[in-house]
Amino acid sequence: MTNPKSDAYAVLLPAIDDLVLTDPLAGFLDEGGRAFLIGETRDEYVGRAMSKARRATETADDIRNLTQQIHGRAGPALVALDQEPAGICRLHGLVAALPDDLSAASSGEIERISFDIATAARGMGVTMFLSPVLDVVTGRNPWLSGRTLGTDPDEVARVAAAFIRGVESAGIISCAKHFPGHHDIDGDPAIEVATVSGGAGDLVPGMIPMRAAINAEARAIMTGPALVPGMDPVMPSSLSAPTIGRLREMGFTGLVVSDDLDAIGTLRGERNVAGAAIAALAAGSDLLLLSAANDLEEIRTRILAAVSDGTLPEARLADAAARVRALADSTEV
Repeated sequence: MTNPKSDAYAVLLPAIDDLVLTDPLAGFLDEGGRAFLIGETRDEYVGRAMSKARRATETADDIRNLTQQIHGRAGPALVALDQEPAGICRLHGLVAALPDDLSAASSGEIERISFDIATAARGMGVTMFLSPVLDVVTGRNPWLSGRTLGTDPDEVARVAAAFIRGVESAGIISCAKHFPGHHDIDGDPAIEVATVSGGAGDLVPGMIPMRAAINAEARAIMTGPALVPGMDPVMPSSLSAPTIGRLREMGFTGLVVSDDLDAIGTLRGERNVAGAAIAALAAGSDLLLLSAANDLEEIRTRILAAVSDGTLPEARLADAAARVRALADSTEV
């Protein structure tokens, strides 16, 4: 029997930029939350590196202390962070590093080191990496600068697949991103309304690494935060039923994760975070990334109201929550 109140928390992925489990977040976990993102500050995100202070003082035990609190309240949980092969590495020097020049590394070497990184992360209680970045950027992209794997789709596919195999074989869930690809975008969707240029044909090369990620058995894929008219001219990807439908048509059966619902590119001045959450669920997203600074209880209330008034089918909410719980349960050792 489903419990919509618990389900509405199970589908949320709140992000923090420190290692503090506040009372509201503890309540979120106690009342059904099953996912949590250990994030970074905006400066660290923009700089593609953790701060000097964090690197000097943060230890594996600090990470482990937080994850033990999370698992102690939620049980098996999706404890996620950004650990990108060529971008943001939330675990900085706490884990091994991949070679700077991944194009010169063999697939076997990438897979082996990725396994080692994921094994160390598992030891800290982490269960999901929001990576690798699959976007093949051939034009403008201020959002993903310094985070991508190159401009050759086949090479991006090779490196990404090796990373995914290594991570998944160590028991960490890989969440590849950002479907359907952002080859050329006119702004940073995190902070401004941004649109991907071109039509459906322009997205075709970027589908090569997307298919490789599916074939490598990534258990989660994240949709993007911008409008991609070549896929859906109306709704940004994380709120787009045609976009998520296309991902499913490609054979992906895992967890669909929305990108940050706080992103201006997703809100586009027309909706608030709660409205975006409802739209994302209705479109087929299963797990919704958002800042923990949001009033999670209010968002849950809005989701439940949408179920009550028929805007969001209760079966869709229940299905999304069941997918999150099943994946979280699969991480238990």
